[in-house]
Amino acid sequence: MLLKRGHMDTNIHANSIEADTTETQQYNSLPSKEQTSSVVTSAVVKDGTESYPADVPSVPIKTIEQTIAGSSWMGWFDALKQVFPVYLGTHLAFFVISCLAVLFTIKDFSGQVFPLYTIWHTWDRWDTTLFTTIAQYGYTNLSRTALFPLYPLLERGLMHLTHGNAFLAGLIISNLAGLGIFIVLYRLVTDDFNAEQAARTVLYLALFPTAFYLASGYNESLFIFFSICVFYNVRRGHWWLAGLFGLLASLTRSAGILLFVPFYYEYLRQHEFQLKRIRLNVLAGMLIPFGLALFAAWCYHQYHDPLAFSHAQKFWNRYMAFPGFGILRSMYVIERSGGLLSFNALRNLTDLLPDLFILLFIFLSFVGPWCLP
Repeated sequence: MLLKRGHMDTNIHANSIEADTTETQQYNSLPSKEQTSSVVTSAVVKDGTESYPADVPSVPIKTIEQTIAGSSWMGWFDALKQVFPVYLGTHLAFFVISCLAVLFTIKDFSGQVFPLYTIWHTWDRWDTTLFTTIAQYGYTNLSRTALFPLYPLLERGLMHLTHGNAFLAGLIISNLAGLGIFIVLYRLVTDDFNAEQAARTVLYLALFPTAFYLASGYNESLFIFFSICVFYNVRRGHWWLAGLFGLLASLTRSAGILLFVPFYYEYLRQHEFQLKRIRLNVLAGMLIPFGLALFAAWCYHQYHDPLAFSHAQKFWNRYMAFPGFGILRSMYVIERSGGLLSFNALRNLTDLLPDLFILLFIFLSFVGPWCLP
């Protein structure tokens, strides 16, 4: 910086004293020469010139970057330590329930003995069987396209490590994804609130009545993992990484395309809803529907119908309806079943009660002293 002479001489003298004081304070707070491999000197203005004391070290840039990277990895490790007891506890509970479930398949005082693999085969039901069939044989008919491909593809890839057992591969994928959900959710809530609320959030998720899906051979845990990764990365401004996780989510379940909405809302919010601040990374959100588009392209190639996955819903008694129609329909079936202790009534109650439970807690999230901030 060039300084004019004349009436500025007094200011120069004052600035030099102030600069000397600042440099002394900085020097006392910096590491010694032995703690750093490089030295970057600072300028002190005296008599209109700049001098560079060689004995004033500063922290190297590489050291700062390594510190940031180290703290980031330590954050993930700390999250793992915090959530693993909850994860382990829920899985021990699932194990006990799986053992006791055998009691419902045998008569009282029966001498029948089941092999040990019965414990995990109690989880091989319904969609689990469909996913393992797709993993082994592919989409052999149109009805199977109702199930999106990423989960069975991962099962097929892992079958090489499980000696061809697709069911075991699915359990490994689901349970690892479930652990990933706990870890990323803990980090996400910690960033926005604090560690105490993050721990409670993970605990409430683990205790939720439908949390057993996170341990079963379904694609729910994988889908939720990718979805939470989208939210975590958009909050940190990692747009392309968030878009990639969104692509994987929409390749796991069709509902993944809805992540398009929170992605762009958060993008605009962080850019203060000003169009002039939008950059090229806004295109990262277009990756989210690309996963569904890939499956649609495959369906067109295989069945000459890009919406085969939607048209296949008719094979599973599913059709478009207004929001809440399923709840009203369940109530109607229960009322017409002739008694609460009938099969139709109890079967529909098992579907209805979790839905009402979810709606209640969503309502309580916005009303009362316990509402979200």
